[in-house]
Amino acid sequence: MKRWTSGLLAAALILSSASAGAFWGVDKSKSVQQPVQVALPDFSQLAEQTGKWVVNISTTKYIKAIPPQFQGVPPEILKFFFGIDPRQLDRPSQKEEIHSLGSGFIIRSNGYILTNNHVVEGADDIIVRMSDRREFKAEVLGRDKATDVALLKIDAENLPAAKIGSSRKLKVGQWVIAIGEPFGLDYTVTHGIVSAKGRSLPNESYVPFIQTDVPINPGNSGGPLINMNGEVVGINSQIFSKTGGYMGLSFAIPIEIAMNVANQLMTKGKVERGFLGVTIQEVSSDLAESFGMSRPYGALVAEVGKGTPAEKAGIRPGDIIIEYNGQPINKSSDLPPLVGITTPGERVKIVLLRNGKRMTVSATVTAKNEGKATASTGKAKANAGHFGAAVRDLTPEELAELRKEAPGIPGGVLVEEVFDGAAAKSGLRPGDIIVSINFHPVHNVAELKKVLRKLHKGRKYPMRVLRRGGSIFLPLVLE
Repeated sequence: MKRWTSGLLAAALILSSASAGAFWGVDKSKSVQQPVQVALPDFSQLAEQTGKWVVNISTTKYIKAIPPQFQGVPPEILKFFFGIDPRQLDRPSQKEEIHSLGSGFIIRSNGYILTNNHVVEGADDIIVRMSDRREFKAEVLGRDKATDVALLKIDAENLPAAKIGSSRKLKVGQWVIAIGEPFGLDYTVTHGIVSAKGRSLPNESYVPFIQTDVPINPGNSGGPLINMNGEVVGINSQIFSKTGGYMGLSFAIPIEIAMNVANQLMTKGKVERGFLGVTIQEVSSDLAESFGMSRPYGALVAEVGKGTPAEKAGIRPGDIIIEYNGQPINKSSDLPPLVGITTPGERVKIVLLRNGKRMTVSATVTAKNEGKATASTGKAKANAGHFGAAVRDLTPEELAELRKEAPGIPGGVLVEEVFDGAAAKSGLRPGDIIVSINFHPVHNVAELKKVLRKLHKGRKYPMRVLRRGGSIFLPLVLE
């Protein structure tokens, strides 16, 4: 208890010093300990300069209102028993209004405004309020759900426009501020530091988020993340929370991603994304060892679509992409955003590892294609394998279907049961189709046994399998 009290007292003293504009430390380079004064940043000028181009966005959505006693009652019953014409419920006076608040910022002086897609999605009316309290009705020029970016237009000229910066120049630990409307409290300024870059969030393939500890709450969405030079480096978009409010984890869309979307919406009215045609997975430590890599990095190609730019460039399953158009690929999540912002028709250089050797290929990126290769998983009886799984050859019908749906794969063996042992530890599951081990094709059970006999115990080998229409690699270690 005494230690906790002392800790509070020390904290109070430090905060007292900080409130005076300084933080006190100790200079260990001198024999006599002396305080070293370090000034904390003053955000007042920054907030004054940048707040002029931040806007508040209020939206209204109209929904048909049905009196509680009539909710769920079929229209014919309303008319017959209660004498109510169901069409009356469509009148404006019989509609409810749902209001929501958000933020945005001006990117061009003639009235172009950026915000989040989720701020304006489904809205019937959108009102933009400026810092000088003028209000304008806004039109949605375009929305992109994949990046959560929306472009608005108001009828105004000579507006103060934001200075656009670069998120790539941001460093972890640098100060940033946010301006928005948390819980309806307009033009609120909060500050923090960049906690991490290139964050990949669930169901978000095209955005390498900037993570900060800037307090962000409902109403901040769509507002700018600003660096100390007064430049927008991101759009505040999401928070991680178990309570619905700020818990120290905030995420912003890099401004390069947002401006790419905005420019396409201005010029083409739609967003086109680059398409390479590969299915990728993370390189784990076990997989890295199985590929002979000194450490895990890059994006492992698990599948290459037929007729795609990747196939035409000569990329194969098992290749590990480590660089895309001059940008290093440290994690698999680094690749999709880079491909996505590539202009269709652009030719890019891709550096990859194949069988431990570094090589470079060129690919001409096309517009995104939602198609995806699939593979049959087959049905049938078991034929025991000797590495901890019951396997069998594919039937002629299954093999024909496999070659039809995945032309690049000549054959494989079906896994029907997995026991304790190497197969289970690798992550193999019933229904998987083993197509290669250590890059040696496995067309049937006989070839599987032949390949397994050549492997050394204790070493990790890449095993390619088809699972639920997709291709993945698993690290196989024989015991």
